[in-house]
Amino acid sequence: MTPCRTIWISDVHLGTRGSNADALLHFLKDAECETLYVVGDLIDIWSLRRGIYWPQEHNDVIQKLLRKGRKGTRVVYIPGNHDEFVSGFLGPYGAVDIAAHAIHVTADGRRLLVIHGHELDTVVQNIRWLAFLGDVGYQFLLRLNGPVNFMRRRLGLGYWSLSKYVKMRVKDAVSFIEAHS
Repeated sequence: MTPCRTIWISDVHLGTRGSNADALLHFLKDAECETLYVVGDLIDIWSLRRGIYWPQEHNDVIQKLLRKGRKGTRVVYIPGNHDEFVSGFLGPYGAVDIAAHAIHVTADGRRLLVIHGHELDTVVQNIRWLAFLGDVGYQFLLRLNGPVNFMRRRLGLGYWSLSKYVKMRVKDAVSFIEAHS
């Protein structure tokens, strides 16, 4: 892989069965950059509160990120809503800088605000119980993706994400309600 100035990763959700830690490890193995932003939800504490799931690959992701920092990559970790407990530990921790937000300066001098985005989600900010309920429902739908796509393959159809479809319809409904209230 060609070295990059900056790489952003987000919403890894370690601690869930839906986390694609193997693909991330494969990517990080060859990825070289000056700055690596981990922009929220690296670890899914919401899911881990319901039950512990932590395979070796999830440890390997953490170790790979720390190793990149030790080898000179600037690692900036911006907590999201699923790993917000980390927000209580802002500051430098060895090779990782934990920050509520960051300002990234592009190669051509533009300044970009780097945030996870949950700060802009009215449900997460104002109706937390609904956000938690939605997360449980989404995890259920993620588990249904396998059987749904097994049947689709048997019918000669391509991959389709039930969880993504439902999530987008719910977001559309919330946006409509917000715009008309």
